[in-house]
Order: sequence, then C-alpha cells, then structure tokens
Amino acid sequence: MVKVITYGSYDLLHYGHIRLLERAKALGDYLIVGVTSDDYDKTRGKINLQQSLMERVEAVRATGLADEIIIEEYEGQKIDDIKKYDIDIFTVGSDWDGYFDYLKEYCKVVYLPRTDGVSSSDIREKKRLIRLGLLGDAKFLNKVWAESKSVNGIHITAVCTKHPEVLTLEARAEIGFVTDDYNDFLSAIDAVYIRSLPQNHYEHIRVALEAGKHVLCESPLTIDKEQVEELIKLASEKNLILMEAIKTAYATAYSRLLLILKGGKIGDVVSADATCTSMRENEEGIEWNSIHEWGPTALLPIFQILGTDFKQCSIVSRFDKKGRDCFTKIDFVYDHSVGSIKIGDGVKSEGELIITGSEGYLYVPAPWWKTDYFEVRYEDQSKNKRYFYQLDGEGIRYELVSFTRAIERGKLNPEINRDVTLKIADVMEQFEKRRNMVMI
Repeated sequence: MVKVITYGSYDLLHYGHIRLLERAKALGDYLIVGVTSDDYDKTRGKINLQQSLMERVEAVRATGLADEIIIEEYEGQKIDDIKKYDIDIFTVGSDWDGYFDYLKEYCKVVYLPRTDGVSSSDIREKKRLIRLGLLGDAKFLNKVWAESKSVNGIHITAVCTKHPEVLTLEARAEIGFVTDDYNDFLSAIDAVYIRSLPQNHYEHIRVALEAGKHVLCESPLTIDKEQVEELIKLASEKNLILMEAIKTAYATAYSRLLLILKGGKIGDVVSADATCTSMRENEEGIEWNSIHEWGPTALLPIFQILGTDFKQCSIVSRFDKKGRDCFTKIDFVYDHSVGSIKIGDGVKSEGELIITGSEGYLYVPAPWWKTDYFEVRYEDQSKNKRYFYQLDGEGIRYELVSFTRAIERGKLNPEINRDVTLKIADVMEQFEKRRNMVMI
C-alpha cells in the first residue's frame, strides 16, 4: 500500500483545494490529510482564517477524498507524521516548490500544480471589504495601522485626529484621508477603532452607532455603567457590532490559561492578583489616569477567573501633583476567593499575574498582559509544567480578526462577555465618583 500525506488550512474549501486533494489521492492508495490548527496557523501568519478548525476538518471530510484526517499543531510535525504513519509520498501545492525538499530524506516529495485563479485569500478578499477608520490622538494608532496589514480584508481608509503629527509619514501617505471632522470621517468608513480619551468614548461610540458604523473601542467603553448599557442596546437595535478592545483577551496564551483554570489544574481558585505598571507618562497626556490606562487590562483576569459577583470592593489611590491617579490598588472579596489589582503610571512593580489554587498556582511573568508563556506550579516541583504560545503584534491583529469576523457574521462572540464589560465600567464609575475609595 502506498501512503500519501498532504497538509493545508483548507479555509473556505474551494475547487482548487478539491483538485489538489484529487491529485494527491491519485498518487497512492491511502491519503492522510493534515489540517492545520488555529494556533499553528497563527504562528505561520495565517490569522485571517474565516472558519474554525472543526469547520475546516468537516469540509475536508465531506469531500470523501481523505482516508484519514489528522491535526497539524506544531513546527516539525511533518517529519514526525511521516515516520509515525510510514508515509511513502509527501505532496503539496507547487507554490511551495523546493521548500519541503528536506523531507526527501524521509519519503518522496511531489509538488502538485495549483488551479489558477482561485485561492482562499482571493475568496476572503472578495467576500468582504471593511473600510476601517482610526479615531484618536495617540501614536498607538500607528500600531493598529501596521497590524491591520496582517489581516485580510481590513482597509484603513481614514484617520480622525486633532494631532496628525502623531502618525508616521508612511501611515499618513498610505491612508490618505486624515481629518479632525468626525462626521466627515464617519462618512468615509464602515467601522471605527476608537482610541480617544475614555471620558469621550460615550459620545464617540453613540454618534458612530447612530451613523450605522460598527465600533471597536478601547476599554473602558465608558466610565459610566448605565451609558454602556445604553450603547449595547443601541448597537443591538441597529444590528451593529460594538466590541471592547483589550488586547490581552485575544492572546492565545491567555485563552489557554483560562481553559486550564476551568479544567481544575490548580484545584479551586482562591486568589487572583494582577499588576500593571509603567514608569512612562501616557502619551495621550495628563488627562489619562492609571485606572483608565491599566485598569481594564488588570481587571480582565480578575473578572474572567473569579467572576463579576464580588461582595466587596475597596479602592486606594495616590494622586500626583498634576491631579493624575499615578497608583491605584483595588481589592475584591468574593464568597470563597479574593482578587487584587495594582496599577500605575509613574510607579514600578513586577508586572506579573498569579492565580492561587487549592492544589497549586499559575504564574505568568512580566509583562503578563502580552505573555507567550506561563507556568503551572505545584508543591511537588516535578509536576510543574510550562506552556509556550507565540504572540504576534501584542494581540492587536487577533483583535482585528475577531472584529471583522463578527461584522461578517452579524454576530458577536466576544472574548470579553458583556458581564465583564459592564463590571469594568462599574469599577470605573466607582473611581470617578470616589465611592469605596481612600486617597493617600
């Protein structure tokens, strides 16, 4: 029996995929098809896939051409699979010509001609054309613009800012339309990424939704819980996507961390402690408090791990001579656990995340909010385990992918659920109204 193996993402399975599988099948008697996992595709830069792993597997299965389907999950797996399954022929499309010649040491390598004029990238590009606009006065907009290049179908067509000098010359030249008129800006886009000051979020989001535009806004959505509820309702009534942007929520390592905790790897969680600090002054100016800059990020794991139904919240803040909250510590008490965050601009502490459990603990080293690595540790150190996941673009590109998918599907499946969004706004409101707060 001649065994053949091939690999691919098989996103939006099309005629070209089927022709390749048919040619691969004709090379031998038994065809194994490796479908790349979502995580592995991210490491290869393919973060714009439209279908989940299971959808892609089922599409390949439905062709009836694969005798066996496996999942490709890591670099170097092809050699392992060739040995494991006693493969005679490895085959792939001719656009990879020469790339896999190193496999000739293990089996025959065949490059198959691809069907001209059809590709998943072309299909994705034709399927959607989202004109994305950027709103804000921060250099951070350059990061969003740069990361958008890694996501198919997103086209940044306009920037609304009072300080166009924050944009690089390259960004300004490519984007073209830069204005300080919000209404003119909205008329040139389909969706907006908002990076304005938090106290302006409500008005910016409301006007955008009223204009029929989808919104991706930096957290907090607003600093008033009732305003967030109003905006969520407005987006629903207009069938628009309103999504909160906290980059950490879209990182693979962070997602896996949550799954491990839910699986009981460290027993019952009794404490969660998150620290986010920086010595730099926020580039948007003195109007930013550390609670706005770092608060949502630090609160994210507290609320996603311990929940939002805390019994007590106490806030301690230190303000500098400019009236900025330069350091804030917030403690939460739950029925059977506690949570704590330390955040600051102009102070420094170890930016780690520690989750304490009844059987062990989970440790994420600084800077935990953009980690690609964490550890599960036990009393018996021989049981300790390390987890590594690649993170590209600090999570911004994954955030953009999630946003565009939601627009295309007309449905938000958020990494940050509404309860967490509302509770973050509630804490911001408590801070603004100085409730449950001590100032030092």
